[in-house]
Amino acid sequence: MSSLSAGQPYLQAELFRPALQYPSHPYDEILTHSAQRYPENVALVFKEVTLTYREMDALVNAFANALVGLGIRRGQTVSLLMKNRPEFLISWFAITRIGAVASPLNPSYKAREVAYQLSNSDAVAVVVQHELLPLVEAVQAETPLLEHVITVGSSEYVSALHTNSFAFLVQSHLPTPPEHKEWAWDDLVALPYSSGTTGLPKGVMLTQKNLVYNLCQQLATSRITFLDHMLVFLPLYHIYGIMVMGLAAMSGATLVLMERFDLVESLQLIQEQGITLLYAVPQVLAAFNDYPHLLNYNLSTLRYVQCGAAPVPPALARRFETLTNVTVMTSYGLTEASPGTHSNPVYNRRLIKVETIGLPIHGTEQKIVDIETGQIELGVGEEGELIVRGPQVMLGYWKAPEATADVLRDGWLYTGDIGWRDEEGYVTITDRKKELIKFKGFSVAPAQIEALLLEHPAVADAAVIAKADTEAGEVPKAFVVLRAGYEMLSSDELLAWANGKLATYKNVREVEFIDVIPRNPSGKILRRLLKEQERQKPS
Repeated sequence: MSSLSAGQPYLQAELFRPALQYPSHPYDEILTHSAQRYPENVALVFKEVTLTYREMDALVNAFANALVGLGIRRGQTVSLLMKNRPEFLISWFAITRIGAVASPLNPSYKAREVAYQLSNSDAVAVVVQHELLPLVEAVQAETPLLEHVITVGSSEYVSALHTNSFAFLVQSHLPTPPEHKEWAWDDLVALPYSSGTTGLPKGVMLTQKNLVYNLCQQLATSRITFLDHMLVFLPLYHIYGIMVMGLAAMSGATLVLMERFDLVESLQLIQEQGITLLYAVPQVLAAFNDYPHLLNYNLSTLRYVQCGAAPVPPALARRFETLTNVTVMTSYGLTEASPGTHSNPVYNRRLIKVETIGLPIHGTEQKIVDIETGQIELGVGEEGELIVRGPQVMLGYWKAPEATADVLRDGWLYTGDIGWRDEEGYVTITDRKKELIKFKGFSVAPAQIEALLLEHPAVADAAVIAKADTEAGEVPKAFVVLRAGYEMLSSDELLAWANGKLATYKNVREVEFIDVIPRNPSGKILRRLLKEQERQKPS
């Protein structure tokens, strides 16, 4: 039997959560096994492209053989620079199939950011969408280890770089498995980079064990099967997208892929493709809630919507559930944990607490520890830093031993997220450790104030930052996006409404109305940009 998660009901923990039996094969074979079990099941739908698991596995083999032919070896880094498209998945599994390390880049990066990641990761090859080739060309002098540039798609741009065509490489190599490769559980598989909201992004070293075990942990919680159809518009370069790719491949489910989120197109695909699982971020839920024609679409096939990557305001989730009768399943993870560590129990709607991130998933331990020392474990209802331990926790940060030592201590991953647990072990995240506002010695969580502001009918989006104050040290300032039709609402009226529901030390001191809240691709608020704008204002 596995050890019990804190506070779980006896019967559920003892009878329905036995220890997982993990597979003994490498990460890339999750796709091979599904191709063997469900060869003609549809693996991928993208616009007019449909690929079965048999076809997908064969394409992966062909590209893997092409990479071997180029001289790429076990342990070398191959970067991916493209938007959501079938070639991303094929490249991802092919890289891992030969024992190389896949390092995805954000396609919205500028040249400086591309140069940094290609150089820092020691990339020897990059698979790049043809339209993004000028970025790679611009940083050629800064990436001396980069030997191979493989282009996906076509455009009128003519590059001075020597490139290989992805399509030609796949067509000119056999779709049979590459020769047997050596591998070990501690071999690196993926090197995604952290979002870099503070300082330079860091490469997160994820191993065979991290990824394979975490997929098993999550499948045991989410109960995805080969009958499911998963709609994905999340960026595949992000750990959230990487996770969903793996869940589909391991379960044999059908992945319906979009290049980016489009409200109407996503609703059409849910209806036309019989989507059973939708992966979203809070801003997507908000868009659905505000769409006046939402109920014109048949959403009855949806089993649940998984919402994560950023704090999910409970009011947002509950409104979606009321409108659609579709369950919102909140969960939690971070790149450093491959990513999943917590989830609400989707198999029993009555056990879901949408205001929380849920319970630790199989094989995962949790503690809430005091913020200052990180040593003393706190009790029920006491707020501190969430730390986790399990087989999905990263090996460390790439070329950053000091940063690794700061977050990995005695096997525990210090998440940097502040929260508390209830009697049953459900965890509520209140904010990021680095983003807490210090008001006269009191800690104020911006996310708590943001969630409150979003309950006001006039507020479409909100962000709260610390503003310097000579007397208090820091005070909360809110940036608010108003809904159409509420432009006459004054900042004083909103302040009075919000502060009437907050403890005095949490009171918002200022509201500024803006057009849009800056966020990264996963939906996290980029507070540093708002703080920088605030610093640049004349005093």
